[in-house]
Order: sequence, then C-alpha cells, then structure tokens
Amino acid sequence: MIFLKTFNNSAALVQDDQGQEQVVLGKGVSFGLKKGDKIDESKIERRFIANSHQDEVNQVKEINASTIDLTNKVIQMVELLLNVKFNDFQHLALADHIDFALSRIEDNIDISAANIRWEVKNLFPKEYKISEKVIALINKEMKVNLPVSESTFMTYHFVNAASDNDQVQETVEITEFISGIIDIIQYKYQMDLATESFNYSRFITHLRVLLVRLLRNKHHKSGELDGSLLGFMKIKYNHAYDTAEQIATYLHSKKVLFDIFNGTFLHSQVHATFLGIPIISMNYTSTVIPIILAV
Repeated sequence: MIFLKTFNNSAALVQDDQGQEQVVLGKGVSFGLKKGDKIDESKIERRFIANSHQDEVNQVKEINASTIDLTNKVIQMVELLLNVKFNDFQHLALADHIDFALSRIEDNIDISAANIRWEVKNLFPKEYKISEKVIALINKEMKVNLPVSESTFMTYHFVNAASDNDQVQETVEITEFISGIIDIIQYKYQMDLATESFNYSRFITHLRVLLVRLLRNKHHKSGELDGSLLGFMKIKYNHAYDTAEQIATYLHSKKVLFDIFNGTFLHSQVHATFLGIPIISMNYTSTVIPIILAV
C-alpha cells in the first residue's frame, strides 16, 4: 500500500496493490511519509474507498488529526463497554461530531438539549452513562469543559452503533414525542415532574412502549372498553382526561397514525403518589388510546 497524500498526521490518501485509492485513518499513519513511500498498515484503523465515498473523503479532510486520534480512543472504550461495533461511517460521524463539539467550545456556543435530556437518559440509561464517561475522557484529553448537553447528543451515536437506521430514526421520533408529551403534562398541571424519580423512569418506559406500538401499528387488545366506564373516568378525572385529549391531538399533529379499533385498554386507574396524576385512557376519533400519564 503506497502513500499518496496526507490530510493530517492521522489521515492519508493511499493506493492499494490493485491500484485503488483509499482514505485511511489511524494515529500517525501519515507522519513523516513522502509520496511513494510504503505505508505501515498496522497503523490503519479505518479506511474508505476514495472514488466510492467522495463525501466521506471530503469530510475527513476537515477533521483535525487530534480529533481522529481521540475518536479512536473513544470508540475502543465504547465498543468494549457496550459490546458493539462501529462501522466506518459511524466512526466518521462520531469523529465529525466530536470535532464540531470542540469547535463550538472555542466559539463559546452551546446547543441546549435540556428538553430531551431526561427522556434520553431514561430511555437509554446504559448508553447515557457511557456518554458521560466519554465526555469526561474528552475533557481530560483536550483540556476542555464540554457542556452537559453533549452527553445527550453523544448517546445517539452509541445507540446508532447498536441499531439499524430505521431503529435510530424511530428512536429520535420517540424521544421527540416523549419530550412533547412531558411539556403538555407539566403545562396542564403547572408542575415540574420529578425527572430523577423511579416513578418518572417507569412512566417513560411505559410511554415508550405505547409509542413503539403506535409507530409500528401494533396494538394490545384486551377486550372492548365499556363506554360507561370511559364516561365515568372522563367525569371523575376530567383534568387528566382533558390532558390526554391534548396529547392525542399533539401526536396526531405529528402524524402518528392511529388505527381505529375497539378494546385497547391497558390500565384502568392508578394513583401516582409522587406525581399526583392518575392513569387514564383517552378517546380520539373513536379510537380508545391508552396513555399512561404517570405510574
């Protein structure tokens, strides 16, 4: 494998034995080399076929060598802790993210993720905890202080490494929906939910299950809901019922498709000691949709 051109000490353009050009990544992979030199292939950690992935090649050119080296360390740690394997494009996407995060620090720019942080933390506790370790590593290696929001953004990359693209898109949608639902509940009840509580964590878990079923058009059938019972709940728990109706409207506005069917009723009524919001069912366009407001 022959060295052609350096992008930085950790990224180079090379030519393999078949004459095909590749971009290779690895610590010091191009250090001290001149055109025509034989490259030390043991230093190569990732590679891209130059002609087939020109966008990725251009992206590599923009990433600092120190970031590429740091990303290699991060990925080695994450792959071990999560038992996942980053593909070449996930590797490059993470490197690009870290490089951009470091540049934002220099420009004193913080992109807030407060509205989704707790949902991400509860949906992906293991990945989120590891993202915090990664942020600590980056801060130590680069002598910076990345904002807390980076843990949230980093978590998506780790979830991505263990999922296919469809699952990742679904995850992003569910996180957005949960954030919107939480906003509605807090507004309607004029209260801040205890996001660190066990009840909140259970609530998020149940809500995620519901949203997954809706997005995948799968339903839990447990008999037809008695109309008189629904009417009773609507009267007795009017505020909760109204909140659920607003949540249904919100989901409908996000184009979450509800199949019209009878008998979807997961829980009747449970009082939430810590959150103070009962579990109810909501009725939307003749469809009884279970919505767990708290557990």
